Amino acid sequence: MKKYLLLLFAASTLFGYGQSTASLAISNDSKQTISKHIYGQFAEHLGHGIYGGFWVDKNLTVKKQGRIRLDIVEALKKIKIPNLRWPGGCFADEYHWRDGIGPSLQRPLMVNTNWGGVVEDNSFGTNEFLELCKLLGTEPYITANVGSGTVDEMSKWVEYLNFDGESPVTALRKKYGHPDPYKVSFWGVGNEPYGCGGNMTPEYYANEFRKYASFAKDYHNAPLRKIACGPNVDDYNWTDVIMKNIPAKMIWGISLHYYTLPTGNWSKKGSATNFTDQDYFNTVKSCLHMDELITKHSAIMDKYDPAKKVGLVVDEWGVWTDVEPGTNPGFLYQQNSLRDALVAATTLNIFNNHCDRVKMANLAQTVNVLQSLILTDKEKMLLTPTYHIFDMYKVHQDAKYLPIKLNSPDFAMNGDKIPAVNASASQDAKGKIHVSLVNLDSHKNIAITIDMKDIKWNTVNGQILTSANVTDINTFAKPNTLQLKAFVDAHKDGSRLVVNMPSKSAVTLELN
Repeated sequence: MKKYLLLLFAASTLFGYGQSTASLAISNDSKQTISKHIYGQFAEHLGHGIYGGFWVDKNLTVKKQGRIRLDIVEALKKIKIPNLRWPGGCFADEYHWRDGIGPSLQRPLMVNTNWGGVVEDNSFGTNEFLELCKLLGTEPYITANVGSGTVDEMSKWVEYLNFDGESPVTALRKKYGHPDPYKVSFWGVGNEPYGCGGNMTPEYYANEFRKYASFAKDYHNAPLRKIACGPNVDDYNWTDVIMKNIPAKMIWGISLHYYTLPTGNWSKKGSATNFTDQDYFNTVKSCLHMDELITKHSAIMDKYDPAKKVGLVVDEWGVWTDVEPGTNPGFLYQQNSLRDALVAATTLNIFNNHCDRVKMANLAQTVNVLQSLILTDKEKMLLTPTYHIFDMYKVHQDAKYLPIKLNSPDFAMNGDKIPAVNASASQDAKGKIHVSLVNLDSHKNIAITIDMKDIKWNTVNGQILTSANVTDINTFAKPNTLQLKAFVDAHKDGSRLVVNMPSKSAVTLELN
């Protein structure tokens, strides 16, 4: 018995089992808005993201419109995705849009050299993508080909989609079934030019952007929001060069790409499902690095754009693990656990709290690729834990940002530590307050006292996502292991709100 007690004490010391406390103060003093576009998604021609995901075989026995899979559409409409980035990613800089218009059987084949070397038939092209966006009720975000394309190619694509007059390319648009312009606003000028998009220097890319952007025209009722390719992770020099060499009036946003790697090692990233408590700690610590990246890149942007007219666009983010065993390594198919959901919730809290500069973001990716919202297997479909986070957090879209001041206990492991709790808050157009909380600690429950002295409220309700283990996943055999449930362990105490947060959980509260 004595030996057992010593072991129990050692375990509690190592992992920090038990209860802890945190405090949070929420202010109503803000004029910032959390842009809905922070909750954007990304669909690249990669693995089964498009083909076998959104765009299915005509003989597959699921509800479809044409070949667009409608159960996916309905699921994404429920969480109100505000924008969808396409066609890439690295794929964008080898994609030529004219190959993807016209009669499907007349479109040329192409090799997807970036992702598995597969041959695609171009049956999903510009018009199909815009039809998908229409069904989703979302804004398209198109990434143009700078790496292997031309200025004329991008300018003609913009003309094809947005010009309301007569020209050779608008005649093609009308011929192929769309007489009215699509009026696509969001345009990325290339993708990762520092790498797969051309291995350019920032100075060279800045000149290329100025050239491409000059010929991408605003047409009647179709102004463009042009997004320049920003840095890879912590390349602060890239941000400085881009901001210094591109006039702010030419760009709507500058992108940032950062992936959470469980091991921090690109050659061996770690398993999506078979990981230790230490692996979990390392992953969520890596996720929190996003806050430092945004802070430092924003400071550089402030130097050239103190009015914050240029948005930071984090258009690739999420957990990147090794692929599932037995799957094509070029398809980037991975499972999605409670760990991934907590990473998503934490990242969205970071974006919300930087809404003065972060104006758009895109999870990588929507279906069957990386940290996806949805997984499919022929007729089967499931919603991942990350999907449920986006469902719970949709209340923050276009809501008034409420500043917070957080005092969090540590989540400690083997001599290292991170804040256990993160949070964000907003007020919607109806006056309802929403507070999103994450307890990253995998063992400790945390009692959080929230001071809301200048905010009047009477009742509270909420939702929670948690599970017995951070490794828990939804499978096609058990698709509802993780799902949102009512959260009732929050109550009013005078002007304060007291919340008892279970370990490894995400909660969103609504105050009326």
